Amino acid sequence: MDGAALIRRLPAARGRMEAMRPLAPSSWLRVGGPAEALFTPADAEDLAAVLRGTPEGVAVTPLGVCSNLIVRDGGLPGLSVRLGRGFMGAEVLPGSRMRFGAATLDSRAAVAAAEAGVAGLEFLRTIPGALGGAVRMNAGCYGAYLADVFEGAEAVTRDGRRVTLGRKDMRFGYRESDLPEGWIVTSVTLRGTPGEPGAIRARMEALVAKRAESQPVGTRSCGSTFRNPAGYSSTGEAGDPMELKAWALIDAAGCRGMRLGGAMISDKHANFLLNAGGATAADLEALGEAVRERVFAARGIRLEWEILRIGVNDPSTKAGEHSAA
Repeated sequence: MDGAALIRRLPAARGRMEAMRPLAPSSWLRVGGPAEALFTPADAEDLAAVLRGTPEGVAVTPLGVCSNLIVRDGGLPGLSVRLGRGFMGAEVLPGSRMRFGAATLDSRAAVAAAEAGVAGLEFLRTIPGALGGAVRMNAGCYGAYLADVFEGAEAVTRDGRRVTLGRKDMRFGYRESDLPEGWIVTSVTLRGTPGEPGAIRARMEALVAKRAESQPVGTRSCGSTFRNPAGYSSTGEAGDPMELKAWALIDAAGCRGMRLGGAMISDKHANFLLNAGGATAADLEALGEAVRERVFAARGIRLEWEILRIGVNDPSTKAGEHSAA
């Protein structure tokens, strides 16, 4: 990769353009190589102008706060785009609706909604990341999903057009949407219901406490590592069908506490992949793949990654050795 050479091929930007910018310091897992070119646009028009002039063969990768991805050790070729302060903030709209900049953290959006007396967005308080990524992957927890409150979004396409998206355009599914590759969400409009701020805050505090009881908060993780498998169920105590959970499959396969180099499967929640100290991206990805193989061998179910893995491998970086808990 040659970031300086790539930037010379790109249009002049009013925002910040950086060559070979290290991404590990800003990744939640603290791993990964550099972005060949990292663009922080000044505003949506700056973003559109740069994308319009970016050659077709150059990959464009939107980056949020890197809370749900592993950047591989060899780095990220092409143009990476990270929205900054110009894409933060909240605006209260009529009808218990709110418009947020796509770089607004999910947790801050929930707090802003509570202050405005808009209920229904409390689940965002416990989701790591920013709203642009939440829209792309239909983030959710505790039975609530971004799709439940989504009203619309504004985005910039790979060829630099500014577009407005509605619910039908997104075609939300479980942990996914139909947002095309290279499109970058710039703002999001969510619809809630009227609520009393104190009661909304209380519900958020209850969710935060519930999360702390069952998940390894305060660790270097990206939340759930694998999706719950679709199309499979087990039988509960009363004989009723129950959706299979990824954590239960991982636990049953004996992977809780499993380590590889500096990577570890949490001993508190088996669907959390941790950087327990000194992990490389290769360690983390290899440990995840080892877990997938064990679950497949035990149950014949192939878990699907929920964490994104992007970039290229570094041939000089090899994953560490496996060890038991």
